[in-house]
Order: sequence, then C-alpha cells, then structure tokens
Amino acid sequence: MHRFYGLAARLRQNFGKRVQKVPLDFGFSCPNRDGKISSEGCIFCNPLGSGSGMHSQSSTISEQWNFWTKKFTRLYHAKLFLAYLQSYSNTYGTLEQIKNSFDQLHDLPGLIGICIGTRPDCLDAEKLKLIKNLNLKETWIELGLQSSNENTLKLINRGHDAKCFADAVLLADSYGIEVCAHVIAGLPGETEKDFLASVEFINDLPISGIKFHNLYISRNTPLQKMFERGEFTPFSMEDYIGMLEKAVSILRPDIVIHRLNADPTPGELIAPDWIEHKRNVQNAIDMMFENNDLWQGCARDDGPAAPPEWFGPDHLPPGRKKKI
Repeated sequence: MHRFYGLAARLRQNFGKRVQKVPLDFGFSCPNRDGKISSEGCIFCNPLGSGSGMHSQSSTISEQWNFWTKKFTRLYHAKLFLAYLQSYSNTYGTLEQIKNSFDQLHDLPGLIGICIGTRPDCLDAEKLKLIKNLNLKETWIELGLQSSNENTLKLINRGHDAKCFADAVLLADSYGIEVCAHVIAGLPGETEKDFLASVEFINDLPISGIKFHNLYISRNTPLQKMFERGEFTPFSMEDYIGMLEKAVSILRPDIVIHRLNADPTPGELIAPDWIEHKRNVQNAIDMMFENNDLWQGCARDDGPAAPPEWFGPDHLPPGRKKKI
C-alpha cells in the first residue's frame, strides 16, 4: 500500500518506466551569495552549494550528462532522465545567460524533463517563457520557501518574504509550469505550529510538489556558529518524524512528495549525527506511516478516507493522461 503520492510513482505513471534525476552544475550563483542581497547566504546553506561541483572541475554539461547517465544506467537500468539543476539559483542571471545554459540541454540522450532549483526573486515572465519553450514532457521549478513565517525568514537571512514566494508560484502557474516547494522543519525559533502553518500556506497555493527537509548544520555556516555558541539545538529524529507525521496528514493529497527528509553530502554535516544514517531515517518514516495507519491528507476534512490507488505507480490520478 502506498501511503503518499511520491515522485517515483508520478513519473512511472507518466512514462511507464523509471525516470532518474541527473544533477547538472551550470555554475550559477545566488543573489544571497554574491552581494546583491547578502554575501553570507541563508544561515543553513552550504557555501559550496548543494550540487555535484562538477562545473568547478571544468566539466562540460555533455560530459556531466554522460558521466551520470552511464552510472545510473548501470545501477538502475534507467533510460529516461530529468536534468536536475540543483546548486544555487539556476535562473539568476540575464535572459541571454540562462538561454545559453538551457541551449546546452538540446539533444542530450534520454532527456525527457527538467527540474530547476532557484529562488522566487529570480523569476520573471521572460524567464518562465524561456522555460516553457523548452517543450519538455516534465518541467518542474523547485522554489525554496523554507518557512511562511516572516520573522523566521528574516532570522535565517532568506532575503525575500512569503509574498514574493506566493507571487512567483502564481506567475509560474499562469505559464502552466509546476512548482515544487521546499520547507524546513526545525528552523531556529520555530515551533511545530509554525512548521504546520507553512504546510497550510503551501496547500493554499497552486503548488504541485513539495520537499520536506529536517534542518541540519552544515560546515562553515552561520548556523554552525549559532550551534557552537549554544544558541541552537537541532531536532532529534523522533521530534522530526513526529512533525512530519502531522505535516503529511494535512497535506493536499494531489501534491507530489519529492522528498521526506534531508540528505547531506559527505563531509558536510556537523550535527545532528542521526541524519547520516539515511536507511535508519527512511525505515523510521516508513514505520511511522504503517504503525499509525496514516496517509497523505488523512487529517483533512476533504482528504481521502483511505490511501487512493493513484498514490501507487499503476493508476493515474483522475483526469490525467499519460505523457508517453
């Protein structure tokens, strides 16, 4: 039984087989890093970014694509791929710069879609037209909200407010482009109520996907300094899973869950230690769903009375057709 609507199920529904994300590093920067807004970034953000770092090794996009697709074909027999522009803000630059980057995606073997990680203050109508005109079968923009609480956004040095996020979502929706929102549990000063308010904020917007993250402390960040001064204590695994349980229970059942927990890169993590044990975390999340007999949207007044068939890969949600 599938108890939430996961990205793997959504992609298999659309394309009939496994679709694998391929991280591509175009070398984009971020206005919260280069001095336009700030030079420190968000207090939790790894200064090296969250991608592969292959751009700094002078790897071309074609070389990166060939490296990862060969690996994923060998490991998973994958033949269809999403280009995942993960590190920093991948629509931060001039329209010409972004177009030149996207032009490098043409004719990559097996490419059927794209996921573009960026910030809401780095989107406008012209950039969205450019993304729409890629004419790929699967297109996602991944936007960091992190929290809908304005005081939290200031504390974490996010550099934009919740309205900026909402406006970007509405603009993307007007172009028929799906948005995946990022939210973080355990931000400094936030309570469970604050975290759940962020989930409800997302529920009220035309958002198609979500990534849940548990806050962890990355090396060489302002959050590390707060931790070392005793100003911040990260969540235990039990605390996080308890909050995740309530968040998924109130989440709209049509929203695709792209991720249920954070996954730090090797050498990045300062604390908490439990995050390093990825399999243990995933097993605990699975047990939470099973032991508590809950599913996505089950606590909503308009939620499903039982997990719908289309949470799994073999049934399409009502009103949707296969893309291939």
